[in-house]
This record gives sequence, structure tokens and C-alpha cells, in this order.
Amino acid sequence: MSPLRPLVLAAACLLALPAVAQTVFTVSSWLPPSHTLSETQKDWCTQLEQKTAGKARCNILPRGVAAAPATFDAVRNGLADLSYTVHGYTPGRFVTTQMAEFPFLGDTAEPVSVAFQRVYARTPAMAEEHKGVKVLAVFTHGPGIVFNTKRPITKVDDLAGLKWRVGGGIVNEISKALGMNVTLKPAPESYELLSSGVMDGTLFPAESVESFKIDKVIKFGTRFPGGLYNTSFVFMMNQAKYDGLPADVKKAVDELSGETAARLFGRGWDKVDRRGLAFMQANNVQMTTADAAFVKTVGDKVAPLVDTWVKAAEAKGMKDPKKALADFRAEIARLQ
Repeated sequence: MSPLRPLVLAAACLLALPAVAQTVFTVSSWLPPSHTLSETQKDWCTQLEQKTAGKARCNILPRGVAAAPATFDAVRNGLADLSYTVHGYTPGRFVTTQMAEFPFLGDTAEPVSVAFQRVYARTPAMAEEHKGVKVLAVFTHGPGIVFNTKRPITKVDDLAGLKWRVGGGIVNEISKALGMNVTLKPAPESYELLSSGVMDGTLFPAESVESFKIDKVIKFGTRFPGGLYNTSFVFMMNQAKYDGLPADVKKAVDELSGETAARLFGRGWDKVDRRGLAFMQANNVQMTTADAAFVKTVGDKVAPLVDTWVKAAEAKGMKDPKKALADFRAEIARLQ
């Protein structure tokens, strides 16, 4: 027998084996590939591929299929299988999730994100607002900071007379309660708005100074204990795509969802927030920490927003929103 015959037979046997079916997810991001959310989404995909031994993988598109405000519907309608968006970019659509955007919640994103996911998991009204997509996790960015190009902000009165970009959601109402002149614009537009003088300031976490390249534009920043605000996000999958997954792939997706994904996004944001603070220091951004009087004034002015939110959340079917918010804060405190 030819010495090559065993090799030929082995190759023929391999060719005869049925090919392993592979599930491919089309993944969209409206932020640059270098942004922490794009990177974390990619990390999640890598973990999924590893967990399924290659049976599932992600095809990450070179650009988003839709702008941020349209991303929820893009995933719901199947233009992408997987993506994330900001709840507040579609005003009035998401109400219950605004609980994660109030002031002074926490100093880092990871515990706030995990606590937010825990509240979401036990609150049917929150799931109802996301009907049409498979929610993999909800999460928040790091504590919100006040940035501007004009002057230090050390008291509420300093906020008046300047034009501010905000991202929507409760932060929009917080800003109005503080007497700020605000315009609702997505984060990626910030550099153009600030550098052209159309806007004087923006509300951002520390990370965004580097991500959106506004370090050469902004000159002043004011931090608040626990943050002036947070922004809530949803990480989601097309529902039909999820429903049609093979059982083992679906199990892997489930294992990487919930708190696991919330922690992944929160931890990633904390890392770049730390880098952002160092970046600002290197670029001589003058940072101020709000004193007790400033914090109290903000708290007093924002307090009525909680009552407004409670009524709106009740109208959306959320049971005892005030208790849910208190439980959320207590959960964050335990996790911190």
C-alpha cells in the first residue's frame, strides 16, 4: 500500500464530516472603534466566541448602521443584530430607566451598572419599555462632570449665561432645574459645537474628554461627589436573532448577559475615566470639586424631579418607584 494512502483516507474522512454551523452576529457601534463602549462590545463578542468554541462570532461593521438615537429601532428592525444606545437620546420613550441618571449615585460606573442591572431584572415595567429587543444588560457611564470653555463653576449661579450641550434624559431636566441654557445633542457632536463656539460647555464623564478630543477646547471642569448625573445605556440584541439561536449558543449568550455584561461595561468605563482624569491633568484643565454648599443647592433644586419621575414611572406601570430608587441607592452603597 502506498505510504500516502492513509493520509488520503484521513483527509477524505475529514471532508465527509458535517461542517459545524456557525452563528454570525452583525454588530453595530455609533461610536469610534477606539471608544470604550465599542471596545467592550468587541470584548463581549470575543468572550462569546471563546465560550462557544467558535460556533458563534461577531461581524463588527466598520461604521454604525444608524445614528445613536435610531439605534434601538435599528436593532429591533434587524438592521443589526447587536448594539447599544443611550436611553435619553429618544426623549419620552424610556421613563423607568431614568432612575439611573439622578445626581450623587456613585463615584464609579461598575457598582452603579451592576445595581442598575439588578433593579432592571426584578422590574417588569423596565422590560416592557424595551419590548421588541432582547436586552442583554443595562449599565451607566461614570459620574457626570461639568466642563466648559469660559470660567470655573463653583456655585449654581456660575452655570447661568452659558450655552450647554447635554445628552438627554434626566440630565436635561437636571440642567434646566439648575437654570442652564441647554441643547440636546449626541456626544460625538461635542467637539464641533465647542470649538466653533456654538456651545460653551458640556456635561460628560471624565472619559469623554479624550474620546471626543475636547481636551484642547475645554478649560474648566467641576466634579461632584457621586456625580452630577449618570447616563443610562442598554446593550441589546435583535429579538428574532436571539429566539432563533441554537440552544448551546443561546445558553452562552445568557451566561454573558445580565450582571456579567453590566460589570464588563462598567469596569471598562472606570478604566477610561481614570485615564481621562490623568489626561485632563496633563492638559492643564482646571478641575474644581463642588463644596458642600454647592452640592446642597443642587440637591434642593433637583429634588422635585424625583417626584415628577415617580409619577411618570407609575404611569408606565412601575410599582413603587420611590422604593425602587431607594433600593437602587442602597444596592450601589453595598457594591461600592
